[in-house]
Amino acid sequence: MPSNYPFDMRERVAFFIDGANFYQTARTLDIDIDYRRMITSFVGDAYLLRAHYYTAMADDQEFSSLRPLIDWLDYNGFQITTKPMREFTDNSGQRRRSRPGLDVDLTVDALTLADQVNHIVLFSGDGNYRPLVEALQRKGVKVTIVSSLKTNPSMVSDEMRRKADHFLDLADLTDRLGRDPSERPARRERQDDEEYDDYDDYDE
Repeated sequence: MPSNYPFDMRERVAFFIDGANFYQTARTLDIDIDYRRMITSFVGDAYLLRAHYYTAMADDQEFSSLRPLIDWLDYNGFQITTKPMREFTDNSGQRRRSRPGLDVDLTVDALTLADQVNHIVLFSGDGNYRPLVEALQRKGVKVTIVSSLKTNPSMVSDEMRRKADHFLDLADLTDRLGRDPSERPARRERQDDEEYDDYDDYDE
């Protein structure tokens, strides 16, 4: 357990996971997140009221490596919010995809839940969430940011890190949240950043 572990057994805690941002941070640090371990490691130290996960998905990802993770999280009590990726044709005639924004969805859900929790953990370093952090704090809710300063470039906005009540560097949480290397599924080539690591072992 990190020495600055911020939870109190009396606290009601909620997780808000920005799937794309958190995935990129873990990928840059070469950490495979084990969501089973995430649940057990945090639940033992506080009362986890709710866990939310947000991600964009392409229509053809219905049977991709991301689908088993989403299904597993949903089956194990996570509140899942997904939006379809948008396809468009650029000026050169190439078909491309753009991610829909999920920051508004996450922000609304966090503020809606604020009166029921003491502490919110935001798994994202995206500076767009700074107003959310400030709004939660005005409501008396503590905010912990999980991201990383140990990537190049840093994955966390400096303003976000400074505004948060606590900051946990994902690089220091490998023993708590990372999957044992011997249990990692084989990686496969990805065509874009939306193709998440293979989570086929997350079955019911």
